[in-house]
Amino acid sequence: MIEKGAVLPMFYLPPVEYFTQLNSYHPDFLIEKHEHFPKQTYRNRANIYSPDGILTLVVPVVKGAKAHTAVKDVKISYDFNWQRLHWLSLQGCYRRSAYFEYYEDEFAPFYEIKEAWLFDFNEKILAMLLKQLKIKTIVDFTESFQTDYPGLTDLRHSIHSKKESDFHQKPYFQVFEERHGFMKNLSIVDLLFNQGPQSLNYL
Repeated sequence: MIEKGAVLPMFYLPPVEYFTQLNSYHPDFLIEKHEHFPKQTYRNRANIYSPDGILTLVVPVVKGAKAHTAVKDVKISYDFNWQRLHWLSLQGCYRRSAYFEYYEDEFAPFYEIKEAWLFDFNEKILAMLLKQLKIKTIVDFTESFQTDYPGLTDLRHSIHSKKESDFHQKPYFQVFEERHGFMKNLSIVDLLFNQGPQSLNYL
């Protein structure tokens, strides 16, 4: 029985830790929609396992956004074809995985459509990921910015791309592990493409 809920940020192809937390708190969680957009975080980046080690995929955002721009108001930049780069990277890194072809058609449209807003883009990807993971939940959002949420576990800053996570993770098979060993807390796509329908049991 869940005693209390949590507030989570909205990420791009979130790391495994994110879904472990979401799965443990659902359905009692909120997604933060009104925070100021922090740079250098998973809100617009994801780590995948490449033949050379960790590869970071970054969704570029329109320059000139003020430091106090709400995350829901951040626009995606299409000054260069980052979608093609991301999709080629996902294919190159996971084509050999057991389940890439199983999920390929679910991911491909996100690298063709040009969504204007980062939050909307991430929200649609999250909905697709929850469906593929078979986590049945209704996603609710914060209605305004609050510095703290009494009674809720605040996870808005605890999962960060620039901080070493103390998240304990059981190893699973990864395509390039013979080169660099097991790499923890990569994007959920790493788990999904390697473990497929077993991903929810793993979480």
